[in-house]
Amino acid sequence: MKILIAEDDRDFGNILTQYVTISGFEVTLARDGKEAWEKFSESKPDICVLDVMMPEMDGFTLAEKIKQLQPDVPIIFLTAKSLKEDIVKGLKLGADDYITKPFDPEVLILRVNNILKRVYSSVNDEYHISDTTLRFNTLELLSGKSKEKLTLKEAQLLRYFIINKNKILAREDILTEIWGEDDYFLGRSMDVFISRLRKYISEDKNIDIRTVRGTGFILEEIKNGEKE
Repeated sequence: MKILIAEDDRDFGNILTQYVTISGFEVTLARDGKEAWEKFSESKPDICVLDVMMPEMDGFTLAEKIKQLQPDVPIIFLTAKSLKEDIVKGLKLGADDYITKPFDPEVLILRVNNILKRVYSSVNDEYHISDTTLRFNTLELLSGKSKEKLTLKEAQLLRYFIINKNKILAREDILTEIWGEDDYFLGRSMDVFISRLRKYISEDKNIDIRTVRGTGFILEEIKNGEKE
């Protein structure tokens, strides 16, 4: 899951980023409201954590712009204030939660997980191809008789392949979609992840992640001896 954190306090922002990353999220950190707005469309986060008082653009204004562009994205406000009118304003803007500073980063993780579970619980989290099933929310892969626990990045990569099965995917498109940028060293990392996925799905003889020389990769599904 991707999370956008907009926090102008440099030290606190770094602490939150480290803690949230360790908890398994892909984090984009912005230092002011304007930067957060620019990164929102780039990172396509699943949830936003916005400080109310920020330079360039305050959290309320930023939330309004985000909701206009993507009404369903969950938002948590961070504030040093506990004024009733601020809380009411935030909730009227569509905020899902409100956390008053100071707070333990673990509190944020609990709030984020609760919101994501509520918001995305109705969304289909299972992806099927041949005799293989990816349970994305629990990061479980069932292929043939084997069962694997995936990392978040492995699950994101396999989901992307399944959604685009039997399509040739360019290396740069995969890197941009899953890692956020096309980079040589990230490309080497991607090759390692793909090797792992090939091993995980090896029992299912009707699918294969094939390298397309000079282009990228394709997840092929074969039915009745022929490619779909």
